[in-house]
Amino acid sequence: MPSTKNRITPKKRMYFHSELRQCPHCGTKLKRHHTAWHKYVNTLNGIFDIWNMAYACPNLECPYPGSYFRSAEADALVMKHTSYGFDVLALVGELRFKQHYTLSELHEELNRRGVVTSERNCERLYERYLTLLRASVTDHLREVLAGVVQAHGGLLLSMDGVQPEKGNETLYVVREGFSGSILAAQNLKSGSAEELKRLLEPVEKLGFPIIGLLSDGQHSIRLAMSSLWPEVPYQYCQYHYLKDIAKPVMDLDRKLKTGIKKNLRGIRSLEKKIQSDDSEEAAIAKDYLAAVRAVLLEDGNPPLDLPGIRVYEEALAIQGSLQRSAKKGGSPTVRNS
Repeated sequence: MPSTKNRITPKKRMYFHSELRQCPHCGTKLKRHHTAWHKYVNTLNGIFDIWNMAYACPNLECPYPGSYFRSAEADALVMKHTSYGFDVLALVGELRFKQHYTLSELHEELNRRGVVTSERNCERLYERYLTLLRASVTDHLREVLAGVVQAHGGLLLSMDGVQPEKGNETLYVVREGFSGSILAAQNLKSGSAEELKRLLEPVEKLGFPIIGLLSDGQHSIRLAMSSLWPEVPYQYCQYHYLKDIAKPVMDLDRKLKTGIKKNLRGIRSLEKKIQSDDSEEAAIAKDYLAAVRAVLLEDGNPPLDLPGIRVYEEALAIQGSLQRSAKKGGSPTVRNS
């Protein structure tokens, strides 16, 4: 008897039929003809055995013989040539773009949610998500870009690369600056000028005028952009420029933050002392300690919002509050006792 150890057991078998009951051409009642497709669909809610049944018009005099009608609801569950549902593809895109998951992290998260797959297949799922993304935004994107051209005379293109984890592929994203629209995005193992040029070529083929180019200091990005738009003005990203010139200040700010946090880390012994104390004074002390804990977790967004300065200002505010409390003689209960 064959082993069933590795056999996939679907959660439920589901049959889908055409939403049309009558032929749209002649009005004759449709009849079941064959199975349009049948597959196990892996979704976030489990694996389902899906059957999509095709229907045909039995009228021999129908003006459109040979037309087949199947379920649009079934087709909306899964992409062609894959067995993973659209909900899985949407999750892959969210985790990759919004949460910046690496492929290995994506693999672990999908399996944790019950979507059994391999790390290599996660890459294929991500590529399918990008295909869906491009297909879904093309028409709307053209309308948006046409509006930008009308308002500003052309598009402002920016390009940047994000590497979620050292040693992994880099996600390169091309955006339009005025509207914030994403024009292209792809994981690349190489950040060479030729690879980046291939990523930019579909943007050029959109046919809209380009009035400005923007990127960080990566030389290959600038070469790729200038090869396609040699006459368009190029500008080094102001944010990256500011980070570069502010580096000495950011280094000093980092030392300030480290020093302040080092002085504040001795609060653990104080927390232990008042842990079981239910008095009003202990409650106030616990509030102050919680505020100090919050300072230890504080961070900023350099170079304009320096984390060291933020930690210093908040620690100074806590110190000032403690000093004012000491001058008043503590809590009302203590003063009146």
